[in-house]
Formats: sequence, C-alpha cells, structure tokens
Amino acid sequence: MSEGLAVLAQYLMPKQALTVLAGRFASAHAGRMTTSVIRWFVGRYGVNMAEAANPDIASYASFNEFFTRPLKPDARQPANADYICPEDGAISQFGAVDRDQIFQAKGHCYSTTALVGGDAVLASQFENGHFATLYLSPKDYHRIHMPCTGRLMRMIHVPGDLFSVNPVTARGVPGLFARNERVVCVFEGEQGPFVLVLVGATIVGSMATVWHGVVNPPRPGRLREWRYEDRQFLFRQGEEMGRFLLGSTVVMLFPGGALKFNAEWVPQRSIRMGEKMGDRPA
Repeated sequence: MSEGLAVLAQYLMPKQALTVLAGRFASAHAGRMTTSVIRWFVGRYGVNMAEAANPDIASYASFNEFFTRPLKPDARQPANADYICPEDGAISQFGAVDRDQIFQAKGHCYSTTALVGGDAVLASQFENGHFATLYLSPKDYHRIHMPCTGRLMRMIHVPGDLFSVNPVTARGVPGLFARNERVVCVFEGEQGPFVLVLVGATIVGSMATVWHGVVNPPRPGRLREWRYEDRQFLFRQGEEMGRFLLGSTVVMLFPGGALKFNAEWVPQRSIRMGEKMGDRPA
C-alpha cells in the first residue's frame, strides 16, 4: 500500500471505536486466550523478555499487565549526563524550536501553543528552545522516566484525534502530535521549565502517570487540568513518571540555552532509556 493510501485509511477508519475495543481487550483477564495473544505478540515483534522483571509470559493476567511490564533493576543504567533519554524507542525528530514552530516531518511543522493545549503563556517559555520527539514501537519498554530532576507543576489532558503515530503517518498528517489526544506534564527543573507530552494514538487504550493513575479514559471531550504548585511532587532523574497502555510517542520541550543534544543523536536512531540525551551548554 502506498503512503498516501495508508494515510487516507487513517482518516476513514473509526479510530475512537477501535481504541475503545482495544482498551477493553487489553484489560481483560481472558486466561489462555490472553497468554496466547501475548505469546504471539512477543514472537511477532521480537520482545526481549529476558530483561523483564518477570519473564514468564503465562503469569501475566492481562495484556496491559504484560505491556507495562517493569524491567530488571540492572536492565538500564542511567548515563552520567545532565539529560538522559526517558524511554526506549527511536528518535523521530529533535532540534531547535524555530520561534514557536516544531519540526514534524518534511513539509510539516506545528506550534508549541497547539501542542500544550492552547496555553500561549506556557508555550512562550519554549520560544526558540529545544524539542525531541521519541517514538515507541510495539516491542519497546513502555514506561516513561524523567530525563532530568524536576518538580511537577501541572498536568493537562487535551482531547483530540487518535491517528497512528508511526513514521508514515507523521509524514502525511499535518500537525499530527498537536491534534492527537495527549497528556501534557509540566515540570520545573534546574534550567527552568520543561514539558513531557504523552501523545495518544490509534489502539492506545490509555495513558497513566505515577501521581494520578490512569488519565484517560474517561474522555469527556474537553480539556482538563490539574495543578500541583502547592504540592511537593519532586521526581529525580531516571524515576518513572508515566506509562502507555499500548504504545505511542513522547514530545519534550526545553527552554532555549538549556540543552545541547548528544552528538551521536540522529533521526530514526534506536534509543534506550537512560542513555545520554545531552548536557547543559558549557
């Protein structure tokens, strides 16, 4: 199938209904059927169960339990760096924010304001800043960790579409990451504010954070916000902050002058949680 037809199919398919059905199946305790699906999934996508804290496929009661499996304590060793990669996956894009524009793919950009749910004041803090878009494939570890130490300030659930976030769709759907459903997590760090945006996608049943639990569902169709300025939610570099129930993408924003990316980073390169993402400029 051509890329154009694959993108057209994304517009036509009942994405919300498929996602709801997938979420129900993924959370179901279906005994042998669940085990059979997990076994097929591991073989189909080459999931490395040797690094899982629990490598026994038959012991997972639901697909979600398997999909959000923790790793062995020594499976990822955080690098000695100011900023580390928050997840396993691949680098979709990264670089400088051009005034308020984030590069998505050739011919496509979107604004920081749109990404964070329309809050122009929040977005202005990342004008001419830095961004990184990281894609999680089905085989990847799906827990998200802190790239640097930060204090949680706000969380915003932004309703939206549920397009796939694979590279083909990123090349074909304008403003993809700012039109899909997403959870915007705002932190304050040593170098100023930074944002981690968990972007939903087709079949992504829900997203969760460690301080709130499952954020979606519910999906009320309106923007929801939680504020934590009066709480002391401090997360150290490398600590878990959230997870996807089925996979998707994380977009990060940092202010100008806060980050110099690792020279080894290039688009489409595979990455592992804990490896060096960059350092503060000298």
